[in-house]
Amino acid sequence: MMIDDLIDAVIDREGGFVNNPADRGGATRFGITEAVARADGYTGDMRHFARPAAVAIYRRLYWTAPGLDRVAAHAPRLAAELFDTGVNMGPAVAVTFLQRALTALNRGGRDYPDLACDGRIGAQTLDVLTRFLITRGPTAETVLIRAVEALQGERYLSLAEHRPANEAFLYGWLANRVGGGER
Repeated sequence: MMIDDLIDAVIDREGGFVNNPADRGGATRFGITEAVARADGYTGDMRHFARPAAVAIYRRLYWTAPGLDRVAAHAPRLAAELFDTGVNMGPAVAVTFLQRALTALNRGGRDYPDLACDGRIGAQTLDVLTRFLITRGPTAETVLIRAVEALQGERYLSLAEHRPANEAFLYGWLANRVGGGER
């Protein structure tokens, strides 16, 4: 199953316990912030937060709840990019990036109507995604992935400009794209 591989890759990349003072998210384990763990009912020390709990949170909050499982049925590589973006910036931000890209690429509304950028995958977003993929052909999924990456990069750049401590996150994100643009 694709989501299992994506979750394993995120956990491997994020590592174990981290409490980086530059990260406003505070203490994390396996990339899950203390606030997210607490909201999920975890009450212990983040150093002891269990991997299976992290896997369950990633699956539920970052894959199923935002509807990326439904996106994956049409565009699996795009769903993977949205998952990764959602882990870093929040699922609603990732979905908003998709909605913005689909609207910007609708040829002035000739292919389909503009989407409300509400950060939720609903019937209209899925319909527009399907129409985009059919209308634009074999390169359509790659184009959407690049558009989402561009929006993510712009957001990291803006965050670094407004808070210099965020430069490390911009650099890390860019460094992961060296050598072909894929993670």
